[in-house]
Amino acid sequence: MKHMTTIFMAFAFFTILKVQSVHVFQVGGNKGWAIPPSNHTNQYNEWATRNRFSINDTLRFEYKKDSVLVVTKEEHEKCKSSHPIFSSDNGDISFVLNRSGFFYFISGVSDHCERGLKMIIKVLEPEHVAQTANQTSTKSEASVLKMDSDTLSQTLMIVGIIAMFTVFFM
Repeated sequence: MKHMTTIFMAFAFFTILKVQSVHVFQVGGNKGWAIPPSNHTNQYNEWATRNRFSINDTLRFEYKKDSVLVVTKEEHEKCKSSHPIFSSDNGDISFVLNRSGFFYFISGVSDHCERGLKMIIKVLEPEHVAQTANQTSTKSEASVLKMDSDTLSQTLMIVGIIAMFTVFFM
C-alpha cells in the first residue's frame, strides 16, 4: 500500500509540473529598446520571429529617453497613437502578454517609430486550443506545438521514473 501511495503522489506531482512555464523576454537583448541602426530598421520584428511567445510570458523593455506604447494594428502602421492601449515612459517596464494573438508596440517619441523602433509580437494559442482549432492553422504549426509538448512529457516521464526507482530502491 505504501508503494501505491508513493506512485500516486509521484504521478500527481509530475502531472502538476506539466503546466506550461512562463518566460521573461528582454526586448532587444543587451541593447534594450533603442532606435536601431538605419540599415537594420526591422531588427525588433526579426528578434520577435526568433522567439516563441505564449500567454502570460513577459516582455521586459529597458530604455532611456523613450517610451513604449501598445497600439492597434492601424496605429502601428501609421506610427502614431493618440489613445494607446498601454503606455510607459519610466525606462524599465514589464508587459505581460495576457492573450493569444498579435500585440503591436511602437515608441511614443516623435520619429523613433519611423526610424524602426516598433515591433509586432505574435502570442501562440494554448496547445489544447490549437489542436481543436479549425483548419485555419497550418499542419506545420500544429506539429511544432505538439513536438514541444511531447518533449516536455517525455522529460517529465523520465524524471518520474527516476524518482520512483529512488523511492523503491533507496
